[in-house]
Amino acid sequence: MRRDIDVGLLRAFAAVAETGGVTSAARVLNLTQAAVSQQIKRLEDFFALSLFDREQRRLALTPTGERLLAYAQRILALNDEVWGVMTSPDFEGEVRLGVPHDIVQPFMPPILKTFNQCWPRVRVTLTCQATARLLRMLDNREIDLTLTTEREPGGTSDFLMADQLVWVGARGGDAHSRDPLPVSFGDPTCAFRASTVRALSGAERDWRITCETSDFAPYCATIEADLAVAPMMTSSVPRNLHVLGPEYGLPPLPLFYINLRMPAAGPLDIAQELARFIRTGFAQRHRAAA
Repeated sequence: MRRDIDVGLLRAFAAVAETGGVTSAARVLNLTQAAVSQQIKRLEDFFALSLFDREQRRLALTPTGERLLAYAQRILALNDEVWGVMTSPDFEGEVRLGVPHDIVQPFMPPILKTFNQCWPRVRVTLTCQATARLLRMLDNREIDLTLTTEREPGGTSDFLMADQLVWVGARGGDAHSRDPLPVSFGDPTCAFRASTVRALSGAERDWRITCETSDFAPYCATIEADLAVAPMMTSSVPRNLHVLGPEYGLPPLPLFYINLRMPAAGPLDIAQELARFIRTGFAQRHRAAA
C-alpha cells in the first residue's frame, strides 16, 4: 500500500538534525518545542523506526536517521523549488542583496549565476558589509534581503547552515606562538570579534590587534604574511591558509550560523524569489558536503 510522507514532518526532522536540538529547531521553524517533538514522534511512528539517539545530551542521528536526512533534504529542496516555480510571477527590475564579506566567494557565485540564468531581466545589486551593518541597512530598507553570520540559528530569519568558527594562520607560520598573540579582526561590529575576545580572555591569553578591517582581502593578507592569526568560519578559509587545530594551543571558538533575513515589513516578491534560490543553493551544498 502506497503511503505519502508529510513534508512538514520531514522539515521538522531536518531542522532538528541540522541544528542539533529541538529548542534550536523550534526557533528555526517558529514553532513550540512541544510541536517539534510531536512532529518527530509522528515521523518515527510513520516509519516505525528510531531516528535519534536520545541517550546523548545533544540529539544525535541513528544510522537510520542519517540515511533519511539526505533524502529529506532533497525532498524539501524540490518541494520549495516547485512551490516557487508555480507561484512566482515573471520577474524584472532590481533586488538588493547583502552578504558578509567572508561568505561571498564560498557560497554566492553558483547561486547568483543560476538566478541570473532564470531571471535575466532582474538586476542583482550586491552589498558586502559586516552582519550588524547589513541588519541596519535591512531595517532602513536600503537592501531587500541579507545573509548574516550569527551566534543563534533562525529565530525571525531562515537558518541556512551551521559552521564552526576556527583559528586560521599561515602555512608553516609561527604567529600562533607569539606573546602577545597577534590577531586580525573584521571591523568593530564583526560578530566573530566578541566571541574571539571572550575565548582569549577565558584562556587568559594576552593578545593585540594587527589588522581591523571589514575588507576580506587585507584581512587574509595579514594572515598569509604570518603577521597574525584570525577567526574564520571553516567554509570561508581560503586554500592558501591553514586551520589551526587544538594542538596549536589556541582556545576553542564557538559554532556560528548563516541565516537569511528578510525585512520585518514584508519582502518584495522578487526578493522572495532570490531567497528561494539561496535556500536551494545552500541545501545543495550541504548535500554535496555530506
